[in-house]
Amino acid sequence: MHTHVPSGLAATVDAAAKSLAPGVERIRYTLGEDWSGHPAIHFRVVLSDAASRHPVLPATTNRVRDQLRSKLDFDAMGLYDYYNFRGLSECERLRDKDWE
Repeated sequence: MHTHVPSGLAATVDAAAKSLAPGVERIRYTLGEDWSGHPAIHFRVVLSDAASRHPVLPATTNRVRDQLRSKLDFDAMGLYDYYNFRGLSECERLRDKDWE
């Protein structure tokens, strides 16, 4: 599979995060491969503590995926998209720089 990542990817992801506020604090990503070696984009999404709790968590995660998929054509880029979510308090407790 051939990949074509647009030059405005970072700006598009930042704009999506802003449009999803206050439930989404920030979105970071890494370009690489998935478990099977296919080109992939791995999103790390930090949610507000309120948005990371049940019963709103499923709706929040669906909204994030839908928003990014509506703004970015992963098929055209040749990428599989993957998502990981954490709450803000969890991120502050773990202090993982990949999530900053």
